[in-house]
Amino acid sequence: MLDLLQSSPGAYVALAALLGLMVGSFLNVVIHRLPKMMEREWQAQCAELRNETPAPPSAPYNLVIPRSACPHCGHPIGALENIPVVSYLLLNGRCRQCKAPISPRYPVVEMLTGLISAYAAWRFGFSLATLAVLVFCWTLIALTFIDLDTQLLPDSLTQPLIWAGLLVNLGGGLAPLPAALIGAVAGYLSLWSVYWLFKLATGKEGMGYGDFKLLAAIGAWLGWQMLPLTILLSSLVGAVVGIALMLFARHGRDVPIPFGPYLAGGGLIALFWGQELTRAYLGLF
Repeated sequence: MLDLLQSSPGAYVALAALLGLMVGSFLNVVIHRLPKMMEREWQAQCAELRNETPAPPSAPYNLVIPRSACPHCGHPIGALENIPVVSYLLLNGRCRQCKAPISPRYPVVEMLTGLISAYAAWRFGFSLATLAVLVFCWTLIALTFIDLDTQLLPDSLTQPLIWAGLLVNLGGGLAPLPAALIGAVAGYLSLWSVYWLFKLATGKEGMGYGDFKLLAAIGAWLGWQMLPLTILLSSLVGAVVGIALMLFARHGRDVPIPFGPYLAGGGLIALFWGQELTRAYLGLF
């Protein structure tokens, strides 16, 4: 099987796309449940700090239990109803039991994960580096949609991503280890400095600590050389989207806009095309 995948790039890319679709289905669970798990943990911690009597143990709630079900009628989702993208199309985007609409974001996450996985396999070839890159991309996708929903970037994802990047680069997987270590430190401190400068100047918080950790993770994976490009791309896209929201969607200036998705997008662009973009930019001079 490994020989077939190594000798047949088409089969290898197709398998990566199929794996990405299945992982995308699981990422939908992570995106939906992880913030709720965090909220339950915070409530328990707050009750403990207030010296309150602990609430009676509730039913287990994690990434595996309970079984996925329709949020409207509670209909358990069977295996045939959980085939990535295909089930959504066959069900016409509605629950099989109560016919309530299913959010189109579920197949979007699955297709996005499948496409990025296929491209990563094609770009990096048959290697262990591809497996590492896939984990990096999948985590960025989960963080993107969690931040869009809740304006949170969970430590349970960002912090392991930092350490994973440093471990991958122990042998120079995507960047030399010194560049990765400097990237992690510089990524965190750059946004940390912007945060405090903005707060001292305006008295307001311009971003969350999760953004610092996410950029540190990107630096740990790609090296410090990719940080300027990542920050430039994410800031440019974030500014354009923010202005568009204020002009066309009447999005108030005081309403926060999550920055994590733009950092993740900038990190993916830097991963796949960072060296080419940097060479093209330097070539202008």
